Amino acid sequence: MKVVGIIQARTGSTRFPNKVLEKINDKTLLEYYIERVKFSNSLDQIVLATTVNPADNIIEEIAQKEGISYLRGSENDLLDRYYEAAKRNNANIVVRLTSDDAFVDPDVIDRAVKIFQDNYLQLVFVNNHLEPSYPEGLDVEVYAFDALAFAWRHSKLKSEREHVFLSITNYPEKYSIYTFKNNEDYSFLRWTVDYECDFEMVKKVYEKLYQPGKIFKYDDLIALYKTNSEIFEINSHIKRKEGVNKTIAEDKNEKSN
Repeated sequence: MKVVGIIQARTGSTRFPNKVLEKINDKTLLEYYIERVKFSNSLDQIVLATTVNPADNIIEEIAQKEGISYLRGSENDLLDRYYEAAKRNNANIVVRLTSDDAFVDPDVIDRAVKIFQDNYLQLVFVNNHLEPSYPEGLDVEVYAFDALAFAWRHSKLKSEREHVFLSITNYPEKYSIYTFKNNEDYSFLRWTVDYECDFEMVKKVYEKLYQPGKIFKYDDLIALYKTNSEIFEINSHIKRKEGVNKTIAEDKNEKSN
């Protein structure tokens, strides 16, 4: 069973354009992200899925520089981009990875994949955010390719095409879903980048913890939080899954009109 980690990345974010190209020292957030994902032991291949927009030529160049595969597809239909990346790379198991999660943890990726593999005949979707206990920004999703392909064929809502997991979770009667949890509830922490204040927090963390050739992990971050909580308060006012909730609301408004 081939496990393919697919990293979504583009420059055209509406809330914080070019966020994945923001630099800390001499490296972009996207380069740090790819470096962290490479520490996962469960991925047979890593694919960077970006868009056909010429502005994303730089994303393709980073993939080439980092020695990983890439695909260029739809800018707004992210479900289509994931499906095409998975199909072209012969994935049996698809791991969805979002490049704005600056502290992506390979151990959490590996835990999600193991749960999926151990229950391969029973589950088609494993995640850790439907019942949040991890900080926002350590989200991982694992899909059976066949389920992703079915969702790709049948999902119609804008929110389902833009936020891949909704194409599965909106139909619990069709899919077997499992949510795994953290030992302690740190879901109130925000470790993702959608706004400049998020990047300010991330930059301060990297300045404290980053060492070339090594990565800091969840336990290191929690230890930093316990001694320097003010760093993590910089972006604590932003609500969890703000973008997802906005798109869902737009779908509901469209239906009512």
